[in-house]
Amino acid sequence: MRRTTKSQQVARVLFSEAQLSAMVGRVAREIERDYRALGEPPVLLGVLNGSVVFLSDLMRALEIPCDVDFVAVQSYRGERSTGAPQLRLSPKTPLAGRHVLVVEDILDTGVTLSYLCREYLPQFDAASVKLCALLDKPSRRLPGAVCADYAGAVIPDLFVVGYGLDYDEAYRDLPYIGVLSGAPEHKE
Repeated sequence: MRRTTKSQQVARVLFSEAQLSAMVGRVAREIERDYRALGEPPVLLGVLNGSVVFLSDLMRALEIPCDVDFVAVQSYRGERSTGAPQLRLSPKTPLAGRHVLVVEDILDTGVTLSYLCREYLPQFDAASVKLCALLDKPSRRLPGAVCADYAGAVIPDLFVVGYGLDYDEAYRDLPYIGVLSGAPEHKE
């Protein structure tokens, strides 16, 4: 059910706009340090829809060239996990021999990102595949799931919205990340 009064549903701000800006800048410097000497621009592969805001800010903060493409994987219907990620959009950029950096809003259980990084992307013969998540929630990670190579912040097991993160497609447009009151305990 879509909420119409967003501010009444956010219990508290977890990361302000200023904190997010600093976080994105720090992650961009880490990525530059590792990718600067590769000789060609990495491909930032944004996972739709949640990564769009973070990806936009990240690519503007990077001081190295980069290519951008998108992939869409559905693993939730409403609030419930389907248990099996399904590809909805493939990247258009040729990835063979390229350094791919998957960019995601939140790494939770790791089911979706493990599918992308370990099952789907290897078929493209990329030179490397790394993972960048704005938020990392390791307390929910399933055994053997992927871990982030770059993370903006590690957070506790909270249901968060804003800055691209949603609750049933609402709240993505908030300029901060907040803890949603009255929402389910978990979301990937």
